[in-house]
Amino acid sequence: MDLHFTTDEPTEDEKNAVDECLFALPAGGATGAGRRQYLLPVLHAIQGRAGWISPGALNHACRRLEVPPAEAFGVADFYALFQTRPHAPVAVHVCDDIGCRFHGGEALCAEMEASLGPAGEGARVSWHRSPCLGLCERAPAALLIAAGHPSREAALAPATGADIAAAIAGETVIQPDLAVSVPQVGQPGLKLLRRVGKVDPLSLDDYRAAGGFLALRRAIEMGPERVVREVIDSKIVGRGGAAFPMGQKWQGVRSTPQPRYLICNADESEPGTFKDRVIMENDPYSLVEAMTIAGYATGCERGYLYIRGEYPLATARLDNAIRRCYERGFLGADILGDGVRFDLELRRGAGAYICGEETALMNSLEGRRGEPRNKPPFPTQAGLFGRPTVINNVETLVNVLPIVIEGGKAYAATGTERSTGTKLFCLSGHVQRPGVYEAPFGITLGELLEMAGGPGGSGRLQAILLGGAAGSFVTPDKLDIPLTFEGTRAAGTTLGSAVVMPFDDTVDLRHVLRRIAQFFRDESCGQCVPCRVGTVRQEELLHRLSTDRPLGSQEQELAMLQELGQVMRDASICGLGQTASAAIESAFARLPIFQEKR
Repeated sequence: MDLHFTTDEPTEDEKNAVDECLFALPAGGATGAGRRQYLLPVLHAIQGRAGWISPGALNHACRRLEVPPAEAFGVADFYALFQTRPHAPVAVHVCDDIGCRFHGGEALCAEMEASLGPAGEGARVSWHRSPCLGLCERAPAALLIAAGHPSREAALAPATGADIAAAIAGETVIQPDLAVSVPQVGQPGLKLLRRVGKVDPLSLDDYRAAGGFLALRRAIEMGPERVVREVIDSKIVGRGGAAFPMGQKWQGVRSTPQPRYLICNADESEPGTFKDRVIMENDPYSLVEAMTIAGYATGCERGYLYIRGEYPLATARLDNAIRRCYERGFLGADILGDGVRFDLELRRGAGAYICGEETALMNSLEGRRGEPRNKPPFPTQAGLFGRPTVINNVETLVNVLPIVIEGGKAYAATGTERSTGTKLFCLSGHVQRPGVYEAPFGITLGELLEMAGGPGGSGRLQAILLGGAAGSFVTPDKLDIPLTFEGTRAAGTTLGSAVVMPFDDTVDLRHVLRRIAQFFRDESCGQCVPCRVGTVRQEELLHRLSTDRPLGSQEQELAMLQELGQVMRDASICGLGQTASAAIESAFARLPIFQEKR
């Protein structure tokens, strides 16, 4: 390949960042994958050392990785957490998304502007408005990223101006008790959350004392075919929103040629969603164990855990868990002395909601822009590096542990016929006790809200958002909806990523809808015209409606909104464009406040 470089040269610090990163990466890697797959870790190393990715640093990275600089710049410029222009070494990202906006987020943004100046400016410290940071239960949230050797990152929630100032100065900010995020902590009968708050997330011995790795031993005794059979018998479907049968996916990959790959999709970026973060921060070994079982059962000897870039604590704890597991023989070439091989690598995203889409995530892992691929072929046929690939999210995978221990049929006895097991729900917004709740499928929306203490704020609900920004709104008289995949579908809504976000009657829902539209406009990868143009026109339309300046009548604007939504659903390449108007259209169709304005 003929690579064309500019005359820019890296500083010694930038060269060291690239070289040290490549030295620390696993030897060998995926068969035939090439060095380009390491582009994202290298860009993180440069950004973390210098605070931005200079042309000279990019030149050096491209020489080492044999990647055309123009293509590498396109990758770097794609991600929100990477800066390709000179930037302050300290960046503060303040969430102004729907989970934080009405819980102090706007006030915190105003405080940042008063103390640090306009957003995006500042020679030493700059601040930025951010989409959801996955800390919705402790709103308002902020993320500090400070370049250096070593770099520093801190997620702050609930964040105050004083907390941010202390974090900038390098002081430790005390975070709330775990019970704030997991109100059920310590309660009996939990499955997925049973170890949360009871074990030290840094200690492998603590995890083993609490039953850790018993499922892995059991799986090896059973053999891979039996493990897959138990997963099929459990009737478990994916917990990320698509609800595809997990056993069917695993069985399909087992019949394909080697090599095969396993991916854990931990790029949890749906506004209002934080359940996977809670597991990764507080029970990281369970995810490593579950991935090892999945790799063994499907014949995947190499796995990748792709974690959201805005989750520094979860990243650190998973990195520690993976290292400890290699040291103690729970990962590697001869797991537990039984000749089982499974290697696991942790990769960080860099701020792109679209990378939650499975094929965009695989492109990101390969060192490309996170743009979705056309399907078919599906990942189980031609996925990562063109090879058969199993991809599941965090919550889906950790369900493997109780399935192996209990047996698939016993697991299926919980929940309903078509939605088996327990589910993690993310409650935020106007509710008394926000947090992650584990409950059997079939619990009603009203019962779940009661578990969380009932409505918060004014106590008078006007709407509840289910499934996140890509979900839909329901009215307060729909609290009898059973929270199952089939129950929400029958009610004309969706379970999605299990977001439950109530809004009280003090909230102007026009601003909520506009922020959702802004989110999809910003997060569209731009690859396909229906989504690239449609999300922009949708946000412009909602801006006009929220400021009472429609083009023509409101009826004409709403007709245009429906046309935009239909085009995006029919012609977008992936789920982002296909669902970008779902919540917005549901609000205009169902919520009384919008019916009255017609």
